Amino acid sequence: MSGTISSIVEERYRDLQSSTFPLSTDSTNPLAETLSAILRHTSCRAFRRTKLPEGTLETLVTAAQSGSTSSLFQTWDVIAIQDPEHKSKVATLAGDQDFIRQAPLFLVFCPNLRRLNNLSKQYDCQPARALENMDTFIMSTIDTAIAGQNVAIAAELLGLGICYVGALRNNAEQVCKLLNLPPLTWGVFGMAIGYPDTDNRHSGQQIKPRLPMREILHMERWSEEGQKDNIASYHQSLGMFYVDELKFGRKGWGEFVAGKVAPHEQDGRERIRDVIEGQGFKLK
Repeated sequence: MSGTISSIVEERYRDLQSSTFPLSTDSTNPLAETLSAILRHTSCRAFRRTKLPEGTLETLVTAAQSGSTSSLFQTWDVIAIQDPEHKSKVATLAGDQDFIRQAPLFLVFCPNLRRLNNLSKQYDCQPARALENMDTFIMSTIDTAIAGQNVAIAAELLGLGICYVGALRNNAEQVCKLLNLPPLTWGVFGMAIGYPDTDNRHSGQQIKPRLPMREILHMERWSEEGQKDNIASYHQSLGMFYVDELKFGRKGWGEFVAGKVAPHEQDGRERIRDVIEGQGFKLK
């Protein structure tokens, strides 16, 4: 998984303007393995059913727990799902996506304020009003996302493929019941992990382009200058990627995302606040 910054940047953006920024290292030198893995990340949606080596799960969870956590609160937990029948039930609720069933390991990441509430009772510090604040809820979600990203990087360094699964929130209430999630916890996203099926084009062999860096990087102050041109450029870059993937007739990115956010209905995710409040989060 070697390469240079310039070669990988060109793969990531497919945009000559984005690949000409000053390089922080000699462009002829190979990158460190970890940085190369981060820059080459792709989503894998086709897995071999090969069992993971012993200790893989524990290694990944250690990586997750090595991430930053606000005030050392450690407000997240993770549920590992390996039983095929159980995993299939989760997959059905999470967009009925078959790659979840293929992957030997599926992780459900859960923000968790319950442990802090339990400790408040143990040390006679009730009513623990801070747990009702919106900021505390946001903090737990951020901590969970940091843990998930550490798992993603560690898994890819181990030669595994991963795919985040936001569709876990499509049927969030049913997921809470299926996984026996108690009050002050909920499943915010999942992650399928396994060895990529490299014979399948859905296994993420090519790096999917992102928006040009000049669109998302603001110097000192926010600016939207050039946004239309930047998105038009991205339309071309992403279009080239889809042609290489034999995915023809795709809408431009701008039109695609505008259409996705137009309806209030979002595959059940529009009910997520009700689920969160039903799990006991106050969101004040």
